[in-house]
Parts: sequence; structure tokens; C-alpha cells
Amino acid sequence: MSCERMEGRLVAYLDGRAKESDRRAVEAHLVDCAACRARVEGFQGVWNMLGELPEHEPSPAFDARLRARLATEPVRQGFWTGVLPSPRFALAVTVLAVFCVWLSSRPMQQPAPVGTEAEFRMIQDLPVLENYDVLSSFDVSQPAPPQKD
Repeated sequence: MSCERMEGRLVAYLDGRAKESDRRAVEAHLVDCAACRARVEGFQGVWNMLGELPEHEPSPAFDARLRARLATEPVRQGFWTGVLPSPRFALAVTVLAVFCVWLSSRPMQQPAPVGTEAEFRMIQDLPVLENYDVLSSFDVSQPAPPQKD
């Protein structure tokens, strides 16, 4: 395992909070790596010195002063605060996008045929109606000329 990956596990290992598998991995790495062993010894030395210092009790007004100071701190705006005005807006945009994707993935339905039997027969007679010569000399009072077969 690399020293960079081990660096984040060393503190948990020294505190005794590491999982059993992580603890074994750190111990196996420390056997092979002198640099990480030196780092662990350095951490242990600092913790031993800190353990020798006397504990100081904070003053009774410490909490009140700390809360007052925190209240005066400006609130940091995150990146998403400026981009999305509210979580409701983000939810609405997400729902709209999902609905559009769902709607576009549905197969197109053909419209139901509308019309009557007479309209269908009229469409069958369309080649006759397209004959301009017949239509241009069409007179209602005269009988229709015989059709050629």
C-alpha cells in the first residue's frame, strides 16, 4: 500500500479507532516502510507530550462568548446557493427532465382514422377528380361523356 493512502489511516490507527482490516494493513505497511514508522513515532511523541500537559477548564462564560463570536461571523455562501435558488426548484427541474425523457421515449401513436364511408369512396375516385380535362369541360346540364376502359 502506498504511503499517501496510509497517511489518512495513521491517526485512526494510533487512536485505536481503526477497523481490524485497516489496522492489519497499517501494521503490515509499517513493517516495510521506515518513513511511515518514523511518522508514527513522531505522532506518538507529540501525543505523549500533550498528555503530560495539565488540563485547563474553560471559564464559565466561554460558551457564551464563543456563541456570540460565531453569531457575528458572516455566513459563507456555497457554490450551489447562487446556482439553485432552492431545493424545491432543483426538485422541480429534475422532475421536469425525467418527465421529458419519459415522454420522448414513448412510441408515437397513429391518430385514429376519422371519416365516413362516403369520404372513403370519394378518395377512391380521386384519379377521376384529378383529370383536369374532364373538370374543365364539366357541365351539369349535359350527360357525362363515356369513359374509356
